[in-house]
Amino acid sequence: MRRYILDNELTHKHAEILVHIDCGADGIKHFELVSQSGWKGAYKHVVSKMLESEAEASHPDVRSRIRLGPENYEFHMLRSALLDDRIAYLLEVTPRRREERLFEGRVWIDAQDYAVARIEGEPARNPSFWIRSVHFTHTYQKSGPIWFPVTTESVNEVRIFGATTLTIDYFDYKPNLPPSPDTARADAEGGQK
Repeated sequence: MRRYILDNELTHKHAEILVHIDCGADGIKHFELVSQSGWKGAYKHVVSKMLESEAEASHPDVRSRIRLGPENYEFHMLRSALLDDRIAYLLEVTPRRREERLFEGRVWIDAQDYAVARIEGEPARNPSFWIRSVHFTHTYQKSGPIWFPVTTESVNEVRIFGATTLTIDYFDYKPNLPPSPDTARADAEGGQK
């Protein structure tokens, strides 16, 4: 589940939108609007377009072109840093191409798990003439053996409407993990240990 919260002080607009996400075994994402309140145009003009773009980016052929790896980015180690009481490696990231779905900024890699713990930056190419700038921060948190997105916060400077803040809260994950050896053995024995 995701909760999108949009606020624009200049126009006094506020919206909260709840979306259900389903990700198939092939990695392709599907989105369903659950509820919306406040500024009704926020879903139609902002969030639905973001979801369409993310659904398209989840297709395997597009994913490979935007993956956080050496084929798409150059990485430069800056230093070690403490992030939420864990040691992380702070890297500067530069895209190899100026494309809208790529970004430039910094990435914190958890030193113990080598997982992405935080990303901060700007799109490598401005997504629209109407948008002056976008600055975002993605944060991740470990739950069991998996690191999940927890929040995304961004400030979008729009030419006519000024700054709009967007906060996305990610929650209620239900991963399809392979069964643990104990669970698999119990299933094979009919639920008996």
